[in-house]
Amino acid sequence: MRMIRKSLDFIGLRHNDLIEEMAYTAVIVAMAIFIGIALRKIALFVARKIVRLRHKDISYELLSQKTLLKCSHIIPPIVILCLIPFAFTSNHHTLDWIMRIVGVYALITFAIAICAILEFAWIRFDERENTENHPLKGVLNVCRGLVWIIIAIISVSVLIDKSPMTLLAGLGAFAAALMLIFKDSILGFVAGIQLSQNDMLRVGDWIVVPSTIANGVVMDVTLSVVKVQNWDNTMVMLPPYTLVSTSFQNWRNMFAVGARMIDHNIFIDHASITSATPALIESLSGKYPLLKDFIEKQQKAKETAGGNALFAQTYNNSHGINGTIDTNLGLFRAYTCAYLIAHPQVNTSTQDMLVSMDPPESYGVALNVNCYSNQTSWAQYEAVKAEIVEHLHAVAPDFGLTIFNNPDRNTFTVSTAPTSAPNSSVPSTSGL
Repeated sequence: MRMIRKSLDFIGLRHNDLIEEMAYTAVIVAMAIFIGIALRKIALFVARKIVRLRHKDISYELLSQKTLLKCSHIIPPIVILCLIPFAFTSNHHTLDWIMRIVGVYALITFAIAICAILEFAWIRFDERENTENHPLKGVLNVCRGLVWIIIAIISVSVLIDKSPMTLLAGLGAFAAALMLIFKDSILGFVAGIQLSQNDMLRVGDWIVVPSTIANGVVMDVTLSVVKVQNWDNTMVMLPPYTLVSTSFQNWRNMFAVGARMIDHNIFIDHASITSATPALIESLSGKYPLLKDFIEKQQKAKETAGGNALFAQTYNNSHGINGTIDTNLGLFRAYTCAYLIAHPQVNTSTQDMLVSMDPPESYGVALNVNCYSNQTSWAQYEAVKAEIVEHLHAVAPDFGLTIFNNPDRNTFTVSTAPTSAPNSSVPSTSGL
């Protein structure tokens, strides 16, 4: 103050109180900004030294998240609040408004610091403790919202010089309007709690929501939106309450179990299904060793039953061979079961394997192959499935079976020769 008064006296403005107060306020503001920047630089310098010397994870995250930088913003308003009262000796009304404005500024910086600390704590917990990837970001957003709501109420009470409880009592009349305004946030908060509490959704899950175009991996779950990256790399944004109010499919358990279902129908032409002759049985027994033991057991059982095939047939469980030696389709079923059991990428130890007959269709008799692959990733799963289907299609002719195919020029030919009828130019067709 002495330096300011001497400077003002030098230019002839010593006795002007307004000029003195303005000059002192400017010096305090400049000093507060300087102290804030200096302390911020010191804190960041010390943190960087700790990171370089000790490689502490906490120090690195403090720097990467800029937590210290955000917390340091509270220093200038505190310095101003401490020193500004000495500048005003006469005009208390102006001092009062300056103190209110600076107080609101201090509250805002305090809220920024609290949110920065909450975000730092959430990131630490999410990386170290949240091993199951629960969608906890909505909780962080709720905490942020509560902090800013409280700061907003206190700031308004500071500006109007009223108790915060008075404002809270007045907000009761606007409860309906507030619920309407924050409807999505409230629904999202409740839905986020349900998703997390019931373990319905985690970041990284593959989900399918039939009522929407969402079919991909969950990238983020917040208070107001669930971000899903589809397989074509497009992003779908869903409100959290959509996943609670409607049904959706989560493929997480499939990856956890390590078994992905293969469900495929092979359509057999009706006309190619015949009784199995001894020559066919002998040929298949020699060509496919997987069938040899099954055929021998069935023949012995048939001999024991006096040639009665009905009583000779044994019905195995879902992990055994399902088939007969009476028809070529029964032998093909038995071979399909034996092939799947022997396949290294098919899980028959913990998962069911079933080869069954579905109701006939216009395409033919439907042989349903139902098993589980050990490969759950998309590319490997499709490769295993294609390998199984291709092999079964390739060996079916050895059993005398024909895989259904729509008639084409390999089955039918068109003749362009004229008919014997006079004055007829219409070509005839004949099936071969």
